Amino acid sequence: MILIALGANLPTERFGSPRQTLEAALNMMETAGIKVVKRSSWYESEPVPPSGQPWYINGVAQVETTLRPAELLRELHRIEEKMGRIRRKRWESRVIDLDLLAYGHHVAQPDGNSPGAPHVPHPRMAERLFVLRPLAEIDPDWRHPLTGQGVGEMLNGLHGQGAVNKLNE
Repeated sequence: MILIALGANLPTERFGSPRQTLEAALNMMETAGIKVVKRSSWYESEPVPPSGQPWYINGVAQVETTLRPAELLRELHRIEEKMGRIRRKRWESRVIDLDLLAYGHHVAQPDGNSPGAPHVPHPRMAERLFVLRPLAEIDPDWRHPLTGQGVGEMLNGLHGQGAVNKLNE
């Protein structure tokens, strides 16, 4: 199972609100050979780490593709660029953020000698309530390929991390 996290907290002139931008990103994935099989509801979440930024809209999509992990990550970055994302500094507000969370049971933890190689599974996914809540919605039985922990176990370890609220469709 290939999992992609989606997030945004700034509107764009071209796509509209963060939620509309995320919907457009899902459509762009489809045209890039990344088939969305299942997707979560949208969730509103406080910025992590805490800051004065606007709250984020987040979700998770299960996808299918023939692209290998590094190719998929490059395509996700291309979609971000097409949508107006400019990477300046870590944890800044953004119009779109697409993260490769997991690629089946594939595990890759590249060192500094592998530029552009993705970390799979995502190294901080187990620490992010805004990722785990939508993931639990689409696959409550999912298990982390490195730790073997289930999504429910990971969620139980994140008490008091901040608000993550499911939005009405």
